This record gives sequence, structure tokens and C-alpha cells, in this order.
Amino acid sequence: MGYLRTAILMAAMTALFLGIGALLAGIGGMVIALVIAVAMNAFTWWNSDKMVLRMHGAQPASGRMGDDLRRMVHDMADRAGMPRPKVYVIDNAQPNAFATGRNPQNAAVAATSGLLQSLSREEIAAVMAHELAHIRNHDTTIMTITATFAGAISMLANFALFFGGNRNNPLGLIGTLALMILAPLGAALVQMAISRGREYAADRAGAEICGNPLWLASALEKISGMAARIDNDTAERNPATAHMFIVNPLHAHKRDRLFSTHPAAENRIRALREMAGRSARPGPWA
Repeated sequence: MGYLRTAILMAAMTALFLGIGALLAGIGGMVIALVIAVAMNAFTWWNSDKMVLRMHGAQPASGRMGDDLRRMVHDMADRAGMPRPKVYVIDNAQPNAFATGRNPQNAAVAATSGLLQSLSREEIAAVMAHELAHIRNHDTTIMTITATFAGAISMLANFALFFGGNRNNPLGLIGTLALMILAPLGAALVQMAISRGREYAADRAGAEICGNPLWLASALEKISGMAARIDNDTAERNPATAHMFIVNPLHAHKRDRLFSTHPAAENRIRALREMAGRSARPGPWA
């Protein structure tokens, strides 16, 4: 159901782009916007792992705690039948983690020092299993595609603003101005909906990889509570990376929950507990 929902939302994003492109900038403007957006996002996708890891000061996992984390991640990756990702640690007090990379063969996972110090071994395993699920589900690729269309729609609105847009559209001046404002908003909402859907899918798959949904439910409860109190200054300076983390790292600026890239933690926890109720199979880390 998660993949079907994602496919429907991506189809909606494509239709939104085609319809708005024809109205605001005509076929020529639509093609130009799409080419520019594809080029920008292709560069980001190809280099995203290095850029994001460097941005957040991630270092290869080392030392006793880092070595244990790397063995844990690689063991779960082997059990899941997927390539072993590179493993990094970020010196940050906020407990959090993310995955990056253009495909499973070129992927990395990163955990903050706060996460490693605050959670139990089972909870850490569940969090890293969630990140492995993102890699296995090719979520980086999915989000790059939606970001491409969202960026192209914003460019179309800018084309209409600076170059007058498609004068043959039936909306008139007021309608065109309204569409220029609402089109990027609509694209952002669809993009956020896809991101939230992928979080639920990664929760389910992560629970299966680690073997116990309650471990992930417990981890989310702890992480969301602490992340709301502990600042992540790097993420606040780079909010575009917020969707990558297992819980939203942003809270200092009270961003509108409507545009949150993550579902409410309590909803995710409830879904995981319901999943646990349907299956009591112990995980490999028990």
C-alpha cells in the first residue's frame, strides 16, 4: 500500500507540473524548467552522500562505540540481503540518524553521538534498521524525483513572474497570479506527503529488519522527546536536509507542522505497536 500511495502522489506531482507548465509558461517554458531542475537535482543526487556527510561533520565510525555500531549495521544489512553501507558518527548531542547515497551500492548511514549515548543497544539497532530500510526502498531516488518536479514548478512560477508567462492561458491576470502562488505550495504539499509516506514504510521495513517493532517504537518515543529539547544547529542552518533524519531535527524556529517532512511521532509509535501486536516474533538482537 505504501508503494501504491507513493506512485499515486508522484503521478499527481507529474500531472501538476504538466498542467501548470502549460498554463504558466507554455510548452517551451515547461521543457526549460524541467531540464534545469533535472540537471540541478542530478548533480545533488550523485554527490548527495559526500555533501550531506560533510555538511553535518560526519566521521567514519571508529573506537569501541563506533566499531560496535558498524558491526551491528553490517550484520543487519547481511541479514536483509543488501550491500553493507558505510557507517558514520556525527558529534551532536541531539539523538538522531539518517541514510544517504544514490543507491544501495553507494550508501551510508550516520548516527549522532547523542543517539549512541542515549538509547539501548536494541533501540539503536532498530533506528539503524529504519535507515537501512530507506536505502533498500530507494527512498533517496524517490525524493530526488519529487524534488525535481517541485523545483521545476517553482521555476515555472518564476518564469511567469519575470517573463509574463503564457498570455494565451484562460485564467486571466488574477488567476495567473493566484496560480503562481499556489502552484509551488501545492507541489511542496505533495512532496511532504510522499516523504511522510516513505517514513511509515521505512518504519515497517525497519521493524522487520531488526525483528521487533517495539524496539523502534521505544526509540522513536525517546528520540522525539529529546530532539524537541536539544538543538541541532547544523540542521537548523541547513533545513533542506531535515527530511533525511529519522525524526525532524528542527524545532528552534517553530516551523509550521503543515510542512513537516515527518509524520507525528505518536502516530508512528501507534502503528509500530499495532504491528507488534500482530507478530510477536523476537528479533536477531534479542
